[in-house]
Amino acid sequence: MTTMTEASVREFKMPDVGEGLTEAEILKWYVQPGDTVTDGQVVCEVETAKAAVELPIPYDGVVRALHFPEGTTVDVGTAIIAVDVSGGAAPAAEQPAPAAEQPAPRPEDEPKAEGSGRQPVLVGYGVATSSTRRRPRKGPEVPVQQASTAIQTELNGHGAAPPAASAVKERPLAKPPVRKLAKDLGVDLTTVVPTGPDGIITREDVHAAVARTQAPQQEAPVAAAPAPAQTAVSYDTTRETRIPVKGVRKATAAAMVGSAFTAPHVTEFVTVDVTRTMKLVEELKQDKEFAGLRVNPLLLIAKALLVAIRRNPDVNASWDEAAQEIVVKHYVNLGIAAATPRGLIVPNIKDAHAKTLPQLAESLGELVSTAREGKTSPAAMQGGTVTITNVGVFGVDTGTPILNPGESAILAVGAIKLQPWVHKGKVKPRQVTTLALSFDHRLVDGELGSKVLADVAAILEQPKRLITWA
Repeated sequence: MTTMTEASVREFKMPDVGEGLTEAEILKWYVQPGDTVTDGQVVCEVETAKAAVELPIPYDGVVRALHFPEGTTVDVGTAIIAVDVSGGAAPAAEQPAPAAEQPAPRPEDEPKAEGSGRQPVLVGYGVATSSTRRRPRKGPEVPVQQASTAIQTELNGHGAAPPAASAVKERPLAKPPVRKLAKDLGVDLTTVVPTGPDGIITREDVHAAVARTQAPQQEAPVAAAPAPAQTAVSYDTTRETRIPVKGVRKATAAAMVGSAFTAPHVTEFVTVDVTRTMKLVEELKQDKEFAGLRVNPLLLIAKALLVAIRRNPDVNASWDEAAQEIVVKHYVNLGIAAATPRGLIVPNIKDAHAKTLPQLAESLGELVSTAREGKTSPAAMQGGTVTITNVGVFGVDTGTPILNPGESAILAVGAIKLQPWVHKGKVKPRQVTTLALSFDHRLVDGELGSKVLADVAAILEQPKRLITWA
């Protein structure tokens, strides 16, 4: 018997922390059942396909239950934490009701963490405990032991659910994007063979159903294909490590593949003497206008690119496939590629074209610090127009960078090294680097791309052009 009514319990649902995101992974809980929370307090950190984001609770109360353990990917709109707003203490863990007395199940109910009794499936995976129960999915009554086994299998994340738990259903289990795909392809989900955990239909299952329709003679082999998945997790853990591709890394992979095979890339290179630029960097570090700001070669390279774009504005554009139009941007949101433990992200400096050099230095410093802390927001990574990637920090001379999706150009900056260089008719050691500019050949032809790259190189060779070309 609990000390509170269900009316006093508020369920906080996974919000859409980006634009159109459908799911997020719970990285860390900052509260536990029994803790007191206040309006605006951060209760967990989640990772979406774009960034790691901290979620604040919107009301006061006492945490009653955490519905999912850390590491679980949860659909947007699914309740993740229950809070008693009546001010009472958290109740003891509720005991599961007899099967005959359980409330009518709903097909949209999401998996909830199960109570005690779970066992680890693989070495290194502990047993998580929680006070919440998962309601059975819609369909004929399933023995309690079978339903418990299905839940345990899903929460541990390994293997498919037992046939008895996944086969008895009226409404096929599938996430909204998969349902939309099936609708677009004209596939009846009730005819699809599910291969996902707990009988969930995946995108691959829908495509397999289409293939069976188009080639009936191959139906038997396709239907039997999921069987080997039972042994797919068997591998030598002492010689191999498998890292799930999800969150930022998964989104980056999909974006790069889409960009590489959508936009026709062209890459041009130039090697330039940047000795004068390096001297200017040292001088600016002593300037009181830059006190407390990050001053490095990237700052002047960014400014050089912004000046080159102002001299060649058509390079700052995007391709509208639906309208078959080139959209020229009259602003520059300058992206800076940053490598983080969660993968490559590209936050951008909004309206970088309108910033003074000290303002640009301040924005670059904030961008880098935020990225290193893993606090970059989804909004900071949207709306970029051109990007700089500094591969030189890894000692690399240059590369052929892939465009950030929706952008027209990306500049790769190589390592700055002392090299023999002909200067004023004599071979001398000079600070030299190689720049590489990749651009979308639908938007930027060879002449325009060459002019932009040549302008950047000219400014870095003679930084006084920042004044004369301004």
